[in-house]
Amino acid sequence: MQGLLKISGLIDGLNERVGRAMIWLVLIVVVISAGNAVVRFAFNMSSNALLEIQWYLFSAIFLLSSGYVLKKNEHIRIDVLFGRYTERTQNWIDVFGFLVFLLPMGFLIGYLSWAVFTLAWTSGEMSSNPGGLIRWPVRLMMPVGFALLVLQGLSELIKRIAFLKGAGRNVLIKEVKPSAEEELAEAIRQRHLAEEAAKVSDQTNQGDSK
Repeated sequence: MQGLLKISGLIDGLNERVGRAMIWLVLIVVVISAGNAVVRFAFNMSSNALLEIQWYLFSAIFLLSSGYVLKKNEHIRIDVLFGRYTERTQNWIDVFGFLVFLLPMGFLIGYLSWAVFTLAWTSGEMSSNPGGLIRWPVRLMMPVGFALLVLQGLSELIKRIAFLKGAGRNVLIKEVKPSAEEELAEAIRQRHLAEEAAKVSDQTNQGDSK
């Protein structure tokens, strides 16, 4: 079990790095989209390549982040009944779901989408829009995205089984951590308090000197 948990940790690390990279892609997509809009309305110019790169990057964010979202246990879950069960029952439900639904579906879509990618690669498929981009990079997103999802599914399956065997913690219990916005707000508050304390100290020192 410990060996499987080490493999799970490596998969988690991979999807963690990919997910954090995709966060920066969101910023890049916003910058490209805003720049494209400004150029179009200010100079009456546009580029199909810039429009399509937005679609490509959005596809990358959506598909390549799927494993990261599963790792964070932030995927959509209808838990009207799920939340009422015991922790062991919840983990057994997940084991069933991974084995019967997620993993077979991920393998099937990944396998079928690989053929679509190879066809685009060998044929040199191009966008039908003037000035558009080559298609194989965006076709590649699907098999890679589902490969990451399948790997994370295996990692989550290992962690569920480890919990059921008493060899690991219950990963369905989310760790409560402050968000990036909350951390920033707290840092600003602490700085403001430090500045106020420094002002009070200066005023006290000036009063003593008088």
